[in-house]
Amino acid sequence: MTTGTVLLLLLSLVVAAGLSFFQYFFKAGRRNRTNLILAVLRFVSIFGLLLLLINPVISSTNFETEKTPLPIVLDNSSSIKVLKADGTAQSVWKQLTEDKRLSDKFDVQPYQFDTEFSLLESPDFKGRQSDMETISRSLASIYKNKMFPTVLITDGNQTKGNDYVYTFSPANKVFPVVLGDTTTFLDLRVARVNANKYAFHKNKFPVEVFLQYSGTKNISADFTISSGNTVLEKQSVAFSPDSKSAVVNVLLPANNTGLQVFTAALTSKETEKNTYNNRQRFAVEVIDQRTEVAIVASLNHPDIGALKRSIETNAQRKVSIVKPLEIKSLQDFNILILYQPDASFRQVYELNKLARLNTFTITGMNTDFGFLGQQQSHFQFRMSGQPEDYLATFSPEFNLFAVEDIGFANFPPLQHPFGTAKPNGNTNVLLGSRIRDVALDQPLLAFSEEKGSRSAMLFGENIWKWRMQSHLDNRSFEKFDLFIDKIVQFLATNDKKRSLVVNHESFYNAGDAIEITAQYFNKNYEFDDKARLTLSVTNKETKQSKSYDLLKRANNFKANLDGLPAGKYNFSVKELNSNTVYNGYFEILDFDIEQQFVNPDLVKLNQLAAQTQGKTVMPDQLESLIKALLEDQQYRAVQKSVPRKIPLIDWVWLLAIIAASLAAEWFIRKYNGLL
Repeated sequence: MTTGTVLLLLLSLVVAAGLSFFQYFFKAGRRNRTNLILAVLRFVSIFGLLLLLINPVISSTNFETEKTPLPIVLDNSSSIKVLKADGTAQSVWKQLTEDKRLSDKFDVQPYQFDTEFSLLESPDFKGRQSDMETISRSLASIYKNKMFPTVLITDGNQTKGNDYVYTFSPANKVFPVVLGDTTTFLDLRVARVNANKYAFHKNKFPVEVFLQYSGTKNISADFTISSGNTVLEKQSVAFSPDSKSAVVNVLLPANNTGLQVFTAALTSKETEKNTYNNRQRFAVEVIDQRTEVAIVASLNHPDIGALKRSIETNAQRKVSIVKPLEIKSLQDFNILILYQPDASFRQVYELNKLARLNTFTITGMNTDFGFLGQQQSHFQFRMSGQPEDYLATFSPEFNLFAVEDIGFANFPPLQHPFGTAKPNGNTNVLLGSRIRDVALDQPLLAFSEEKGSRSAMLFGENIWKWRMQSHLDNRSFEKFDLFIDKIVQFLATNDKKRSLVVNHESFYNAGDAIEITAQYFNKNYEFDDKARLTLSVTNKETKQSKSYDLLKRANNFKANLDGLPAGKYNFSVKELNSNTVYNGYFEILDFDIEQQFVNPDLVKLNQLAAQTQGKTVMPDQLESLIKALLEDQQYRAVQKSVPRKIPLIDWVWLLAIIAASLAAEWFIRKYNGLL
């Protein structure tokens, strides 16, 4: 407290004492026990009220002991149950979390993981995949700038995410507790099948298959790929203790259109503990057409390579990069991407007046806007030579096709000459533009339809930075590539707008996220967020049906079908107000990646422990783990001083004392007839 506050308190003490003395001694003219009690009560009341008026701040220091956190992370994936280690896992978890010696030294926090990381509640070991990378990310976020050990109760078998050995910080020790039998059993396994989702009719498509062997003797196995009862490929593969893996590359014929399901199998005469992992089904959709895309550019730019990579992630697309003066005919192309057109593009525009191909025009610092304004009628340009950075703003009202906001507001700016681009007719704006925090009344990405032809226009170069940023945000190019694919899909067709648009895959692997999204548009082709969409799914074999309500999101409706068993399904999406119906089909392939293992991955767990200076232990060695944690002097409790400043007006007890003294004074005066 300051000197002024202390002086005010002393003055309040004198005033309260003086008023009490004047009231009950000087004015009353007599001194007795009753007056003394009343004077004390009056003193307490007046002094308390003056204290509240002065409101001094009381400072205090509390000391808190902060223990080192000890996260104990339990593997909740179904592979633990497959290895018959679920009982052991629960026993280990309980023994560690209930150990008083650990709780005295550490702040013990139990967690669990499968596809996601969460607090441990009641493990059921039904997780469909093991994403061990999420452990390191989540712990680093929870315990920022702290040093702590981690106990990891797992079999070490990872089915999703980046390699966990290299994601944990070397500064924080990891102590894996190995679940499952480490005895080596003879096992043959189809580890992975790489194949494109799409193939083209009457062509051959490549398939890459990774085979693995676990055992101590030389064996020979038969590898086959079949479709139904027809064997399409058969090879003999030799394994030995020194050669435990093989890669088989084959070309399969695409003789029939539609969804084709294949089975890759690896068999031998040997007895195996797990035969589920001897085969793996995969599917390829055979199509009879391909979209040919031409990127026409007179200069070299990273945008061109980024667009080519994004478009060709869909096997139905093929991209050719050509110079404008080299094009003699457009009959081999379906879509033109015109990158920063200038006067050299004159021949391309003349040819397209006859071909009437849909176009995607990208402008930038090297664009000749005078020439471009003459060749198209959708926009009028007034541009300066000064460069400007334009940020994107997503327009949720966009209704030409279903597209999600993939974080456009956080993407780097595109560079473009400063000026205006004024639309001449009806345009649909997907992305608006802004300079810093100032929104502009002009588009960044817009679409137009006129006389059966479609066009798109992007005002800005350096879209390759968007693709990089999307990868940084999502650890994958998938969202950005899907965004570009939807633009290409829109330009690849001139079909009339449909009021009900549904997006889904033709096939899914069991255990994958199965999502179906839909958009419903009213008569003006505006997104109708009041639509009532239902989904009915029917198994073609069992005829069992399930119904779902599609839940509204920002600009579409979504249904999650996780939990459906493997099989073939017909489905229909219906809008209840208009009775508009969309019918579709998908297949769920019987593949449980968590049933592929017969042993824990002891090699990787040992790597993880060595890299973080931890220690790998077995479930019967928990005492040595506890001893190592207790004896490690690196992890000590820290005592911290926490200063606190409390205004006296926040002290509820002072108000209670003032109220009690006033009440007592009134009752005593009433009792003694002094009122």
